[in-house]
Amino acid sequence: MKKVEDYVRSIPDFPEEGIIFRDVTSVLQDADGLQLAIDELKKRLEGVDCDVIAGTESRGFIFGMPLAYLLKKPFILVRKAGKLPCETVSKTYDLEYGTATIEIHKDAIKPGQKVVLIDDLIATGGTIKAAAELVEELGGEVVKILFLMELAGLEGRKVLEGYDVDSVVVYPGK
Repeated sequence: MKKVEDYVRSIPDFPEEGIIFRDVTSVLQDADGLQLAIDELKKRLEGVDCDVIAGTESRGFIFGMPLAYLLKKPFILVRKAGKLPCETVSKTYDLEYGTATIEIHKDAIKPGQKVVLIDDLIATGGTIKAAAELVEELGGEVVKILFLMELAGLEGRKVLEGYDVDSVVVYPGK
């Protein structure tokens, strides 16, 4: 029986020498791989009490939306700045070479709601940490942060200390 990592294409020396790029598109392009990825993510939510699933742009949408559908939960978009049409709350965070800003609609999370955050990959953890802070700013509680893949060598879990974090596939390097 195949595992999710069997569907992930590894591309050596991209974007620079010494890096192995883990390409999620190969999972999406294979019906069995995609189904397995969603099933494995769903398994990690068994027993998790949540009201809302939220995903970060854009691959968090790809994996979060089917989970929200399967669990019969609303799905919340965490988007790059300037993409949402209504009043938003925003968070700016550091990137390797600069900063980025993400936003959530101000009325997307209600006080007391239990939220699961989803993304395809955790590297340094900056984006998902900013998303968690937005959820909390709106009065929500982050009950789980879930990834399809994790690059453990970049130590993103350290940034997310105090949260329940899980990944389907963990790669030891960068």
